[in-house]
This record gives sequence, C-alpha cells and structure tokens, in this order.
Amino acid sequence: MKFTNEEIANYYDTTQNHYEKWWNLKDGLALHYGVWDKSTKNFTEALLNTNKVLMELCEITETDYVLDAGCGVGGSSFYIHQNSGAKVVGITLSESQLKYANNLAKEKKVDDKVSFAIMDYCNTSFESNSFDVVWACESVSSAVDKVEFIKEAYRVLKKGGRLILSDCFITSNKPNDPNKWIYKWGQTWGVSNLVTVNFFETNLKQTGFSSVTSLDYTEKVRKTAFRMYLASILGFLPSELYNFFNPKVSRFAKTHYKSGYYQYKALQEKLWDYNIVFATK
Repeated sequence: MKFTNEEIANYYDTTQNHYEKWWNLKDGLALHYGVWDKSTKNFTEALLNTNKVLMELCEITETDYVLDAGCGVGGSSFYIHQNSGAKVVGITLSESQLKYANNLAKEKKVDDKVSFAIMDYCNTSFESNSFDVVWACESVSSAVDKVEFIKEAYRVLKKGGRLILSDCFITSNKPNDPNKWIYKWGQTWGVSNLVTVNFFETNLKQTGFSSVTSLDYTEKVRKTAFRMYLASILGFLPSELYNFFNPKVSRFAKTHYKSGYYQYKALQEKLWDYNIVFATK
C-alpha cells in the first residue's frame, strides 16, 4: 500500500501525542532514532547525538543556508542554528508539527533565523540552487518515490552543496521475511516502502551527485530500537483499552504502538539497517 501525502500528514497529526509520551518529545524535540556511544548518558542525549553526528559530518557553518526536509517539530532545525548560527528552513506535511515548530521558534526568539512551512520535499516551491545543505533526518523513508526526493534535493542545492541524511534501509530488494515484519512496520508507521542503501547511492550518482558516502550506524541505534520494542510491549494493554473505548480513533493512532514491535523483529532478522548518507552536488 502506498500512502498519500494526506495520509502521511494524518499519521503525524494523530500520533504526535504518542511521541510526547514515549519519545521525550518535549526534551529531545525528535521523532528519530537516537545514536548511542560510550559517553551517552540517557535517551534524550542519544536523540541529540543523531543531530550532532549529522552536523559534524556535513560541516555546517554560520554562512550556510539549510533546508530541513521533513523537519518534524523542528528539533533538528533548532539544533543546527543553535550550534552553527546557520539560517534554516524546515518543511513538513503536518499541520500539528508546523504549529508546534512555529510556537517554539517564537519562544526561542529565533523565528527570524529558523522558519517553517507546509511543503512536499519532493516538489518544493524553492528556486533552483537555493541551499547550501539539504538535511533529511529519517524523513526520506516516508517518500513514496525516493528518486523524486533525490532529484528535488539536487535541484534546490547550490553547486557544491551537500545532502546529508540518516534513515532506515532494507538489506535486500527481496528480503526473506516470512512474517512480513517490514511490511507490517511500514503500515503502522506511515511508510509506503523502504529501499536498499545501494539503490539510494546509485540514484544519487545517476542524478549527478558526487562524493557519495554511506556509514552504517545500525549498532549505534540498536538500543533505541530496543526501547521502541519495550514501548510497544508496555503500550499494548493501554492502547487496546483506549481503542476499545474510542472506536473512531484514526487508523494510525490505533495501530502505531505495534510499529516498535515490528521494527525490532525485523532488525533481529537483519532485514534492515540504519545508514547515514552524504553526497555533494
């Protein structure tokens, strides 16, 4: 099943409260996997580490103009500006995320440097050659057509601009998945399909990107994946009780808690890995 932009927006609009409860949203401002290393003290720090790793690899500076493609509630956008001084534009399909991010920008008094808009990152209204960096932290997995995202990122980047992203990738085009963990995960996560990192790298090069590099961070997010699994187990009973007494709850809000179980089962069977991908125009 392929999800429309409206359905993807509905996923985020109707599950944001889940991220607030289970994902430390108010502290980490993140919907992504946290990167753990030996010095990581807690989950919020792991979430911030993901931003830190991407930013260091991309070498963002004060003079850069950054597009946060699939910005969530703005956590990465604020992190980038706070730690580099760069001007950032974040785009999302979700009205609830847009409202959340705009309110935070005003509270932080950075709305002149960090702004947000409703926009499809596969078909933006930005002029060509506008940005120094296109940043996509676990957002490209939601794109039905990953190649369209790559082409649009290439179009809006300046010559010499950088694309940096982190995401989940399947390990095979035809995964041996008798229990269909990947499919079930996607259906409860608002993701139509995942691709291999090789597919992504090949299309980056065919589009015109150079210096294409991917780094496997699977082991560094495994602890986060396990946390999702535990949240799914702990959330089973309260979620099912809520669904019983609220039969009109949206399809994603009804089944979202299962995604943590499915993603971890798929990870245990090595059906997906977590990669950071970097490329230059």
